[in-house]
Amino acid sequence: MKSTPPNQGTLVRSIGLTSAVILVISTVIGTGVFKKVAPMSAVLQSPHLVLLAWLVAGLITLAGTLSNAEVASMLADSGGEFVYFRKIYNRFFAFLFGWTNFAVIRTASIASIAYVFSQSLNSIIPFPISLASWADISLLGLHPFDNFSVKLVAISLVLFLTYFNYKGLKLGENLSRVLTTLMITVMLLIIVLGLLSSEGSFQHITTPSIRYQADAMTGSAFLKAMFLACLSAFWGYEGWTTVGFIGGEMKNPQKDLPLALTLGMLIIMALYMSMNFVYLYILPIDEFIQIYESKNGIAAVAVVNHFLGSWGGYLISGLILVATFNCASTTILLSSRLFYAMANDSMFFKKVDYIHPEYNTPSTSLFIQAIWTSLLILSGTFDQLTDMLVFAAFIFYGATTLGVFILRKKMPDAPRPYRVIGYPIVPAVFVIFCIILIGNTLIERPGEALSGLGLMATGLPFYFYWRKQK
Repeated sequence: MKSTPPNQGTLVRSIGLTSAVILVISTVIGTGVFKKVAPMSAVLQSPHLVLLAWLVAGLITLAGTLSNAEVASMLADSGGEFVYFRKIYNRFFAFLFGWTNFAVIRTASIASIAYVFSQSLNSIIPFPISLASWADISLLGLHPFDNFSVKLVAISLVLFLTYFNYKGLKLGENLSRVLTTLMITVMLLIIVLGLLSSEGSFQHITTPSIRYQADAMTGSAFLKAMFLACLSAFWGYEGWTTVGFIGGEMKNPQKDLPLALTLGMLIIMALYMSMNFVYLYILPIDEFIQIYESKNGIAAVAVVNHFLGSWGGYLISGLILVATFNCASTTILLSSRLFYAMANDSMFFKKVDYIHPEYNTPSTSLFIQAIWTSLLILSGTFDQLTDMLVFAAFIFYGATTLGVFILRKKMPDAPRPYRVIGYPIVPAVFVIFCIILIGNTLIERPGEALSGLGLMATGLPFYFYWRKQK
């Protein structure tokens, strides 16, 4: 990293272990745990298999988390994997990671989460209906004014949270602490009330869909269905690595970052398994399949409405608002550190290399991130982009885990405050899974895969320009 110029501030090491765990939880729990049980039910058609898919996806994510933790314990700094890849591989691969996060992974995630927040708020407090003539306006094949009121609220949320996080790291951290505590409390309340409800039945857990064919769900057909269901679950677990972006602002990153990643993911897995068990305990799986096929509803809302009535609907709607607000805020806070780290290494727009002298936040990075995210919301393309997100993300997840083996060979005697449990099996399993996921996506969904690679390639002209400048 370059030295800090005298006319700007510096990133302050103020994040402890508890705060880091909260940031992990708040950046992961967004929309997936409330929505994904419906498409997973449609694919697997068995409650047992749906719960198994959540568990498998969680264990695979945990294997990646444990592997990432070893690398983080050695190389923790602002920018997370951007810093790791620069040291493990080269500047070019590090740039591809950062650019892809800017173009798709983080900004499209923020756009998607903000849009769900806006939709949920609209269901409680209806927004003014946009003029029908606006929806027909087309720019480059896009319809920026379609559903304009919902988009406007989503953009307003992004701009508000960006300004909030611009005002200081502690403000963003304290907001996350309050909202995460509230979110977990409400989730635990729903879990307990659901398990005690007379509407629930273990027969719902043991009874597959009327469409379920046991003979057909074997061998390669079973593996394919389980794989597709796990892809939905991975969206629920997405975002766990972003806490690494703030390594330069942690008090003891080499020790606390690995612990935060591990503890945070274990808590998230426990909450996800419990919430999905309650969903499937309250309603038969065929109702989730109907929700998916109607494409008009959120599974968690249907469940809580069923066993708690109208006030339960307000409770779950409030929970979704809190979760999406919290997730959007934390993702905005953390991701901005990545783009600052890139600019600090002359691999991003020059002005982004700036720390506000009073608030000690990467203010320019925050605002350029907000502008691009707002354009994605206005374009309406973020849903298509998030379909490519898992594919793109797992390229880099696998590269980080492969780095465990590379660093063990290149730097065998280097201090490792944390060593991955179950080495070499745990990291090897995760690397193999990443290879299978990437290969399967290329074969089964070549359009999405090639589009994801194309978006990564859009950064190439910028890379060669900035390399020449450097």
